[in-house]
Amino acid sequence: MKHTGKATKAALKMIIITLVLVMLVPVIGALAAAIGGAMIAVSIFFVLAWLLFALFTLYFFRDPNPKVPAGTGLVVSPAHGKVDVVDTTTEPKFMNGECRRVSIFLSVLDVHVQNAPVSGKVAYFKYTEGQFLNAMKTECATCNENVLIGIEATDPPATRIGLRLIAGVLARRIVPWVDTGDEFARGDRISLIQFGSRCDVYLPMSANVKVKLGDRVVGGETILAVFG
Repeated sequence: MKHTGKATKAALKMIIITLVLVMLVPVIGALAAAIGGAMIAVSIFFVLAWLLFALFTLYFFRDPNPKVPAGTGLVVSPAHGKVDVVDTTTEPKFMNGECRRVSIFLSVLDVHVQNAPVSGKVAYFKYTEGQFLNAMKTECATCNENVLIGIEATDPPATRIGLRLIAGVLARRIVPWVDTGDEFARGDRISLIQFGSRCDVYLPMSANVKVKLGDRVVGGETILAVFG
């Protein structure tokens, strides 16, 4: 008969494994007695280190609800951090040419959840492998691992806004929560970048940028630019 004796073999296997574990108890006890206080001190150190790590992880992955401003023609900051670039650049893949750029640096102490800058849908999505240079360097956008999200806004209608999520020296994982065709409202959560990183926002030349170098911005809340 098929599978005869398999249950018995499984039982014997469990009995043998538990016997080995039982026999290890006095061995572990003897070792613990020999090592004594040193082992206890090491254990306490690792427990405290783990507690600190757990607290920092909970702090790092905090996810506050943004107070999204009401109004038309508004572009809110997609990230929490510091504005360190406001310039004009060329983005050929989605913006198709010259555009305004606002770049935001996220330190390890900033919230790392990103929010939709406008209401709309994902019209373009491109993941690019790359290096993991320090995100404090603005040139990392061209060589670091990144995700470019092209948004077709509903306000103003058919307006294109690009959002580039850039990994840093510690940020080894970008976790987008949207993909091509997904729709969202201004301020909705759209991604997570783990640890220090950077976020570039590409705006049409018609956008009136409202932030300046050195400004601290809050994702989903701070008005980055306006149209009209």
